Parts: sequence; C-alpha cells; structure tokens
Amino acid sequence: MAASPRSPKSASRSKPAAPAKPPKTPTALGWTHTARFLTTAAQLHQLPELDVPEIAFVGRSNAGKSTCINTLTQQRQLAYASKTPGRTQHINLFALGRQGETDAVLADLPGYGYASVPLADKQRWQRVMANYLVTRKNLKGVVLMSDPRLGLTELDELLLEAIRPRVEEGLKFLVLLTKSDKLTRSEAAKVLSITRLQAGGGDVMLFSALKKQGVAEVAQLLWDWTHDNGDLPTSESGFPDADAPDEPECLDDPDNMGDDASPAP
Repeated sequence: MAASPRSPKSASRSKPAAPAKPPKTPTALGWTHTARFLTTAAQLHQLPELDVPEIAFVGRSNAGKSTCINTLTQQRQLAYASKTPGRTQHINLFALGRQGETDAVLADLPGYGYASVPLADKQRWQRVMANYLVTRKNLKGVVLMSDPRLGLTELDELLLEAIRPRVEEGLKFLVLLTKSDKLTRSEAAKVLSITRLQAGGGDVMLFSALKKQGVAEVAQLLWDWTHDNGDLPTSESGFPDADAPDEPECLDDPDNMGDDASPAP
C-alpha cells in the first residue's frame, strides 16, 4: 500500500501574526493642525471679545511670518503671503481646537517696517498694534519673528518695550529666529546668544520651515502657554494625529517676497 504524501512544512505551520502597531503618541502639532480662519478686522473695535487664550504673531515684513504660521498648522495657505510686503493691514484670527470648539486663538498682525508703505499708514498701524498688545484682555503670549541675518531692529525693540509691563504681569513671549537654515552652526549660536540678551528673559528659538527646525518645539510651547494642565490632546478628543508638518507652499520666502498675511481667497 502506497504511503500518503507528506504535507509541506508551510501547511503545518500557521503564519505568524503581524505585530500590532503602537498607537500614535498625541502631539501638539495635532492640535495646531486644527487651525481654521475665524475672522479679520481692520480696527481693534471690530475684533470679537473672546474668553479663550490668544497668541499674537508679530514681526517685520519679510520675516517669514505667514510661512511660519502655515508650517506650524501644516496648512499651505491658512495665512496667505502677499507678494507686496506691507500691503495687508488687517488683524486675522485663527481658531484652534477640535471641530465645534475653540480652546485658543492665533492672531496674525500686519507686518511692519516695509519702506514702500506710506508713513501715515505705518504710524497708524504702529498705533493699532501697540493698542492691541497693551489692551487685548485675553492675550496670553506674543511670538515675535525676526530674520536672524538682520537681528532685532529698532521697531522690534520698541515692540518688546511696549509689552514689557504686561510681561512683568505674566504675558509670555517668544522671539522666533526664522530662516535659520540660512545660518552656519557658529552663526546660529552667536545670534541665539545675542538675541537672548536683547529679549530680556523671553524664550528664543531657531526656526526653519525648510528644514523643519523648531516646528514641534514651538507647537508644544504654544500648547503649554494656552493650557494650564499641560495634557496633550488625544485622538479620542477629536484632534488629528500629526507626526510632521506638510511642506508649505512658500518656504522661508526664498524669493525674498512679502510675508504679510491675509486670509486665503
């Protein structure tokens, strides 16, 4: 009687189960990714009164402000970069938080210092910005963006001086050195040291949209500023997971174009 054929080894062994994927760790970038346009205002009295923390983004035209906001929120044109620096003269608010809820607001203020803007317009917006920074009740922090190749300008230092009384009362502020990919390591170390002295106690960070330098760290800092408990959002809370920001449409103004922000059309 013929022996029955042996079964292949593969048939007698069960295929090992694929290892379970570890759950994604919630990050502050998932929270910043929820940003959406809220409103725009040409005058302070047109801004809505809000009871959630607000963080203002300020800086000289061409400092990379719109690119920074787009990179932090992983959205290509949340803040729209004008090709004519100094043209945009509105305060734009962006809400943060899961759908249907707002737990913080980003305020994008017009860029300042561009030479082609008429002097009267410059002076008017300097007054508007100063009044906003001094009187906005729910203002929790200020992010001042600066091109590290130029350093803090006279206007930057005037702005820091204007908010100093509020800083002494607890207002947070960060000097963000944008376009840091254009610096060598020694240049970056030098400008960090100098800016920390000029900032007088505020945080100072290097930032590059092109190299993703400082993106996660800044997002985490903004979360910490606006949430007293410090707990990060979870997927169950309705926030998207975000491991890294998408490539923004205009990175660090490579053509040295304008960077005043306005809502995308």
